[in-house]
Amino acid sequence: MQVHEYIANWDKQEFASFDVAPWVLTSNAEQMVHRLIKRIDGPYKKENGQAIHETATIEDGAVLKGPVIIGPNAFVSSRCYLRGGVFLGKGCAVGPFCEVKSSFMLNGSKLAHLGFIGDTILGEGINLEAGVAVANHRNEWKDKEIKLVRDGRAISTGVSKFGALIGDDCKIGANSVLAPGTLLPPGTIIPRLSSVDQQVDHLS
Repeated sequence: MQVHEYIANWDKQEFASFDVAPWVLTSNAEQMVHRLIKRIDGPYKKENGQAIHETATIEDGAVLKGPVIIGPNAFVSSRCYLRGGVFLGKGCAVGPFCEVKSSFMLNGSKLAHLGFIGDTILGEGINLEAGVAVANHRNEWKDKEIKLVRDGRAISTGVSKFGALIGDDCKIGANSVLAPGTLLPPGTIIPRLSSVDQQVDHLS
């Protein structure tokens, strides 16, 4: 599976040089982000496992558990919780009462309030409205391995936690849920109050 089919500028990202599958990147997000912090240049304040650009805004009351990178002009609201290795690109925004875990958000992507993203890669220009949850674990199944479905074929990941690969410019409506292992091509629009589970028909 070629990530650049979902994210046009993928090959320009520093972490693309690790040359691993998306679920390997997220499963090892702490190590990957820690390595990126060592490489990163420019006006970043680096301390306590964090690299925060001088133009980024982190409101009081946000909890950032490193390693974490907050890029230029990014915004992290009060009452947010970032953990497990998080990367926010240029102009990204995370609204109040959100949790982002082991995920990579590329330039201009936004998560509104009361949202959750786990073990996920988001392309550029994505908008997730209020209450969106990107689930990352199949607690309801005996076999916990996340298996993606593409073109009607199952792709084994070998991991028990992976949320989604969300292509550039996708729009996810309020209070929608993406089940573990979701693949969204660029420009996908998910209506509000939707449940997206691409594995059910193939693997349940």
